[in-house]
Amino acid sequence: MRIGELAARAGVSTRMLRYYEQQGLLPARRAANGYREYEESDLRLVAQIRALLDTGFTLDDTRPFLDCLRAGHADGAACPESVAVYQRALAEIDAEIRALIGRRAEVAGRLARSCPGCAPGPQEVQAVPVRRS
Repeated sequence: MRIGELAARAGVSTRMLRYYEQQGLLPARRAANGYREYEESDLRLVAQIRALLDTGFTLDDTRPFLDCLRAGHADGAACPESVAVYQRALAEIDAEIRALIGRRAEVAGRLARSCPGCAPGPQEVQAVPVRRS
């Protein structure tokens, strides 16, 4: 399929696909006329990239997942390198949460000292679902 069809089916722009190609994430084959040609499997690669980006991963983070799919695995997270990316991301998120909890406690303490009758707000923070584009 050509770049326009892949873009339409994947829900991304042709410019984005060219960028993925430039970054080495989505190598395109060239037809005799010079047009980019893509396989059905490339649709899965683009979907994997988009899903990971929507979850907060970087383009560089997607590489192990794409390599895993190219190696024939049904799931891009089936390889140890992909699992390591998930584990690293969770460790980073946990560190951010700890830092935010500390910051919240500091702000709540300052509020309590400057305004003894003021409530610091809800103690329990609810998870917000990730928005899918």
